[in-house]
Amino acid sequence: MALCKIGVVGVGKMGEYHVGALSEMRGAELVGVVDSNAERAKAIGDRYNIPHYTEHKDLFGKVDLVVIAVPTSAHYAVGKDFLNVGVHTLLEKPCANDLNQAHELFNLADKKNLTLHIGHVERFNGAVQELFKIVQDPIFVECRRMGPFASRVKDDGVVLDVMIHDIDIVLSLVQSEVANVNVVGSSVFSGRDDLVNAQIEFENGCIANILASRASQNKVRTLEVTQKDSSILLDYTEQEIFIHRKSSSEHLLSKDSLRYKQESLIERIFVHKDNPLKLELKHFIDCVTNGSPRKVAVERELNSLTVALKILNQFKSGKTN
Repeated sequence: MALCKIGVVGVGKMGEYHVGALSEMRGAELVGVVDSNAERAKAIGDRYNIPHYTEHKDLFGKVDLVVIAVPTSAHYAVGKDFLNVGVHTLLEKPCANDLNQAHELFNLADKKNLTLHIGHVERFNGAVQELFKIVQDPIFVECRRMGPFASRVKDDGVVLDVMIHDIDIVLSLVQSEVANVNVVGSSVFSGRDDLVNAQIEFENGCIANILASRASQNKVRTLEVTQKDSSILLDYTEQEIFIHRKSSSEHLLSKDSLRYKQESLIERIFVHKDNPLKLELKHFIDCVTNGSPRKVAVERELNSLTVALKILNQFKSGKTN
């Protein structure tokens, strides 16, 4: 069976990750990279010994699949161009910054019988995959995704750049409709959303608190799920999960001090650690070449974008309901 031919459009930081991962995969032949910055395109092309271009249309007729990692504002136009010429497309998250445009892309892919995959790479994190096997009845979910400001992200603030990862995972964990969203945040280094805290109330009673910040000098990527009989802590970066059960606490009073003592049984879950981006690319290629089922059904694919845009609109308006 001939290898499917794939290209990458946009070879900034994320795009280069894709190029590196694809260059090591057996299931596809990397046939070209594109970047509007000719110097950047040449540097990546030369590094991986593949053709390089400055116009995405130069890949038409050369590729069966494409990875698009351009700025969010260009997702719709570039994605639509490739779908229109019959190319299966992996579009980095968010799908678009407009929900109507996102729906249009999925409708176009369906009409042309093409795979349109949105790059929510955390779905393929080994710890996240184990988490879905453990969580049964969450009553509270807390996510913290923090780090220093990166000037490379010109199009998006933290909601569409990083918070959308946690929104995507939380929606899949809770499996309930969103009842209400409350948002607070601030602009610290830019005119955009640099620090946002969103509280999401679900119809089943679960509450999620999601903090995203690019105003912290400490890089944190964690998610904690509270259930009636356990607390489950996930570290995205380390791909680790710890479960706390049978917690007890007491105050110890002595003549000179008052101390707090807490005990619990802690279970460390085995996680098969692999490169989530490689797993995502393999899944995309399998969907195209082998008809493998999608990890997330098309009708649910845009749920995270819907909630993210609602959070972003509240941040912009300053409203809390």
